[in-house]
Amino acid sequence: MALHLLCKDPESPNNGSPTLYYDDETGSYLLQSWKVDDPSRLQSVVIPEHETVVEFPARLLALFPSWEDMPHRAASEAVRKTP
Repeated sequence: MALHLLCKDPESPNNGSPTLYYDDETGSYLLQSWKVDDPSRLQSVVIPEHETVVEFPARLLALFPSWEDMPHRAASEAVRKTP
């Protein structure tokens, strides 16, 4: 398994978060970001025990890879082209 760094918030004060990764084993994306734990903000969200809610600044969206450039697309295209 390998996590691939896709983008990182260049305005992060400690250059650590928010960060978007791609997991090539599961085909999932991981978002490292700020945990939301303010009850007033979470009151209308149902969160299972095994999950959490994170937030990230809107400016990070501009750094996300486009749909065409997403790693899972490249992997599925390669599988389709295999004879």
